Amino acid sequence: MECIEPRIPNPDTGYGKLVCMPKEPSERLSVLLPRARIARRVRELGRRISRDFRGERVLLVGVLKGACIFLSDLSREISLDATFDFLAAASYGQSSESSGQVRLVKDLDSSIEGRNVILVEDILDTGVTLNYLVAMLRRRRPKALKVAVLLDKAERRIQPVKVDYLGFKIPNQFVVGYGLDYAERHRNLKDVCVVKIQDEAKGQRSETIKKKARRQGSKKIGK
Repeated sequence: MECIEPRIPNPDTGYGKLVCMPKEPSERLSVLLPRARIARRVRELGRRISRDFRGERVLLVGVLKGACIFLSDLSREISLDATFDFLAAASYGQSSESSGQVRLVKDLDSSIEGRNVILVEDILDTGVTLNYLVAMLRRRRPKALKVAVLLDKAERRIQPVKVDYLGFKIPNQFVVGYGLDYAERHRNLKDVCVVKIQDEAKGQRSETIKKKARRQGSKKIGK
């Protein structure tokens, strides 16, 4: 267990003690976005959605797996009749970088024709997968189609993407927690944290985590 001093002042975190979380021996985690700050921003986004669609129903479409927690919290801040559906996509190719080719791994369970749809994503970087999903959903003729993204790594953008409801812009670092993972770990952390992997022999950052940071948000299932 590692205890980490939050990088955001205590009034922002709502906690007067160190943040403690399990880790592997070579991992270092530092809090980038504390849970209280996330909660406030999600509440603001929920209120905006409620105003924008006042008196109407909305369908929240979550991109698996990372958007599950964001969608769950966001939905509880929306004062409208809201239902859920989920999909998943993957970029594929032989290299560690996204090839720009996307395939649908899981499709929606119901039609979205004539419905108010909000596509909910955990993290946006290159824009390749998100653009693919937006174009696919638009062809299904929803009444309205909006995009909600928790985290935006604008440095990584290859294709422009219109985001209607944005949580935070973040630097190009590998992040975990609040649904995001490193090798399927750390999804259940309540804060968004930067993860660094140290080479125990040389005390240097692992090449693996460098590659993962470059492609986070474009490799999917889900980004």
